[in-house]
Amino acid sequence: MTIEEAIRHRHSVRKYLDKPIPEDVQRILMKAIEDAVAESGLDIHLVIDEPEAFDCRLAHYGRFSGVKNYISLSFGKGMDEMAGYYGERLVLLAETLGLSTCWVALTYRKASVKKTRGKDRGIVISIGYGAERGSAHRSKSFDSVAKANCPIPLWFRNGVEAALLAPTAINQQRFLFTLVDEHAVKAEARPGFWSKVDLGIVKLHFEIGAGKENFAWK
Repeated sequence: MTIEEAIRHRHSVRKYLDKPIPEDVQRILMKAIEDAVAESGLDIHLVIDEPEAFDCRLAHYGRFSGVKNYISLSFGKGMDEMAGYYGERLVLLAETLGLSTCWVALTYRKASVKKTRGKDRGIVISIGYGAERGSAHRSKSFDSVAKANCPIPLWFRNGVEAALLAPTAINQQRFLFTLVDEHAVKAEARPGFWSKVDLGIVKLHFEIGAGKENFAWK
C-alpha cells in the first residue's frame, strides 16, 4: 500500500485484536520514530504490550477496547502543529504496514503513559491490529475549508481533498487552506479543541495529495 492509498484506506479504530505486533514491524516503526525525533525534537515513544493506559473508565467511555500498544507524543508549548504532522506520518506508515490506529487526546489514563518529564502537553495514538475496519467520517465540503485568490489548479484541489480525509479532533475539521497565488498556500487553524495539532495532521495530508513540488507554504 502506498502512502496515497493509506490516506484513502485509513479509518480511526478503537477496538483491537489480542494479536502482537511482529518484531520486524516494530523495528520499522522504531526507525521511523527515531527519524521523526531527530527532525522535530519531539519526545515520541512506541509502547508495546502495556494495557494500563487504556484500562480505565475514560477509555471505556471512548469505546476503546483491547488496546495494548500505543505511540506517545509529548511536547512543549508551541509544538502542537509539529506533533500533529509527525504523529500522522507515523499513522500513515502504520496503515501501510497493515496496522490500525486512532488519535487519542483525552480518553486514556495519562499517569500511565510513558513520556519524558518536562513537557507540558501530550497525546497518544493507539496502534495494533483492528478488530474492526472503522468507518468513514462525515466531511465538510471543499468550499468550506478552502478559498483561492486565483484560478484553482488540480494539485490544490487534490491537496484539500486529501486533507478532508485526515483525522481531526471530534471530527471538527477546523482548518482553512488559502491558495495565495499559483504556487503559494496558506494553512490556518480555526479555534477549536486541539485544532493546532489537527493543523499539522491536515498539512501533511495536503502535501501528499498536492505534491510538495507544486507549491510552497506561505
